[in-house]
Amino acid sequence: MAVSFGVRRLGQLPVGLMGVLEVRSALAPVRGWWRAEFQGIRLLSSPDTRNYTTHGNLSYFKGPTDMKLSSKTVGQCLEDTAQMFPDREALVVSHQNIRKTYVQIKQEVDTAALGLLSLGLSKGDRLGFWGPNSYEWVLMQLATAQAGIILVSVNPAYQSQELKFVLKKVGCKALVFPTTFKTQNYYDILKQICPELETCSAGALRSKNLPELTTVIVLDSKLPGTFHMNDVLQAGKTAQLAQLKDIQRSLSCHDPINIQFTSGTTGSPKGATLSHHNIVNNAIFIGERMNLRNKEPRLVLPSPLYHCLGSVGGTMVSILYGVTLILSSPSFEGKRALEAVTQERATMIYGTPTMFVDMLNQPDFSSYDISTLRGGVIAGSPAPPELIRTIIQKMNLTEMVVAYGTTENSPVTFMNFYDDNIEKKINTVGRIMPHTEAQILDPQTGKQVEINMPGELCIRGYCVMLGYWDDPEKTKDAIDEDKWYWTGDIAAVDEEGFCKIVGRSKDMIIRGGENIYPAELEDFFHKLPHVQEAQVVGVKDERMGEEICACIRLKANYEGQITPEELKAHCKGKLSHFKIPRYIVFVKGYPLTISGKVCKVGADKNKEGRMDTGSLGKNHQGWVQEAFVIHTFTCLFPLDSKIQTSRMDGKASETVNPQPGWEGLLLRHLLSSLPALPPLPYPDPRITFLYFHIKRFCFQFTFQVL
Repeated sequence: MAVSFGVRRLGQLPVGLMGVLEVRSALAPVRGWWRAEFQGIRLLSSPDTRNYTTHGNLSYFKGPTDMKLSSKTVGQCLEDTAQMFPDREALVVSHQNIRKTYVQIKQEVDTAALGLLSLGLSKGDRLGFWGPNSYEWVLMQLATAQAGIILVSVNPAYQSQELKFVLKKVGCKALVFPTTFKTQNYYDILKQICPELETCSAGALRSKNLPELTTVIVLDSKLPGTFHMNDVLQAGKTAQLAQLKDIQRSLSCHDPINIQFTSGTTGSPKGATLSHHNIVNNAIFIGERMNLRNKEPRLVLPSPLYHCLGSVGGTMVSILYGVTLILSSPSFEGKRALEAVTQERATMIYGTPTMFVDMLNQPDFSSYDISTLRGGVIAGSPAPPELIRTIIQKMNLTEMVVAYGTTENSPVTFMNFYDDNIEKKINTVGRIMPHTEAQILDPQTGKQVEINMPGELCIRGYCVMLGYWDDPEKTKDAIDEDKWYWTGDIAAVDEEGFCKIVGRSKDMIIRGGENIYPAELEDFFHKLPHVQEAQVVGVKDERMGEEICACIRLKANYEGQITPEELKAHCKGKLSHFKIPRYIVFVKGYPLTISGKVCKVGADKNKEGRMDTGSLGKNHQGWVQEAFVIHTFTCLFPLDSKIQTSRMDGKASETVNPQPGWEGLLLRHLLSSLPALPPLPYPDPRITFLYFHIKRFCFQFTFQVL
């Protein structure tokens, strides 16, 4: 899901919240803070879950509260469902050939929870799971919740330095992972941080770099210094169930249960900390919108479990509604997802826009029997309206819903109903969820804007995270003193309460559902000996939503001496694969403000920003790069300025306001001398509208910030 992006607001008072979740603090004060401070939020009741409260013509909305919030823990929810549907299939893991009923899952979760306690973990300790989708991922998610241990969702693509940062930040006591996945050798990567692992006894790691990490568990191998997962389960079988019952009685629904890392504006990941109360209630409301009661749905989940869409929308919704959760592959494969739908007679499927594009573009798509499908969720990054229409029509998903949210909001805050009309589904992200408030504010004044006017979306309610782990300052930046979480997304809501996400703060890139901040990548490139300057931006892509483009200014003595491919090679093994730029272009300079800053986060007036495109080669790749350079820099100016653009051949000039979508209008004007071209077939992941046009014609141009 998308996360906090940091559009700043003026006139905001200092936040009076305490520092949330200090690593070594007791959990009781956190619960006390939450109850004392959160109870001041007032939400109006409504007898109809489709009635929404507004304030006149201002963009302020309250979701209905006729359904009471649940105070159950995850463990209590699992126990209830296992009693209600003991013999119903709970989990199918296609690639591991595993099938479990709800009663089997409950028994094995209890055993695993007892095993973790027997290894020395205690309530409040942090356990990281670092790996792709698997049976063990779900097992650990539920077992940690049973034992009061906080699960840390670790991206399976993390390299050594990224892993070191997140484990140290939250003070992980245990780490669980498979031996390998694709090109990742997890054990070897961990040894780069903790060389002591090879010589220590299992459960007795003492690492200089990660002093709180003592226990390493490998899913499928017995390696030096580690436990095998079977060791954990065996220890659980000999433990006393009464020990687990005692812990469960001490748990509160407001206890933290999960830490999910999301990038920050400085490039340092932040650990959004969610409670049982957060995710249980969010999952309840997701299921209500999807109409899951009194049915036997079968859900194919190709989305990663380390993301909220997987762990909350997938696992938790399944646990609460007795859904059969089907994991189609360790990581997303469109072919495997379609095979799972056919073989398991699935009725629902989740995915990001990128995933659905890949499924639709499978060469043998028509050969799969997807007639049992009726609904699902598309979320994780913006979805073009025509893509949603195509998904609904071609995949028989008449009950498909679009969901919007952020990790910090557990995650879903806006969502369609399953029976909303298709125009609402393709053009909006639905209406505000129950027990949730939303307001749209002018980012400059902090005042509510009128209905249908864009502004920054702010959220308040049960769904807002406890805070960023051990990061009170960043928590204060995200959540104001009135408990509003500032999403950084630019949104507009109509008279009926349907929300459109019309933009977001410029820096963050959402590539196929992965949230990436340019600052981290710019810092990486700046450390390379060849690079003088680097600016990283997102460029539109029909398949991934956005791709990463690194615009590099080389040092003089390296000009012509290094290629984009060689720079990409420097990234491999040092950055997660999804953070490696698809496009690397070499530039002579950047559009500048009067103070000499790149026009990316603001600009002074009356300063010309000029980009020298240089001469273009006639090869295919050269045209792609040039097209994206042009697109990239039309997007880098502040929204409160006027931009005068001129083609340097004198054939076109235009003055525009940079509002959402302005770059397309500008380029159509600048390219007005070109003959009309037929529209592209959609969806097509191989090509973009911009590339299709500019590859036929090249010009240089200037920008003038007026």
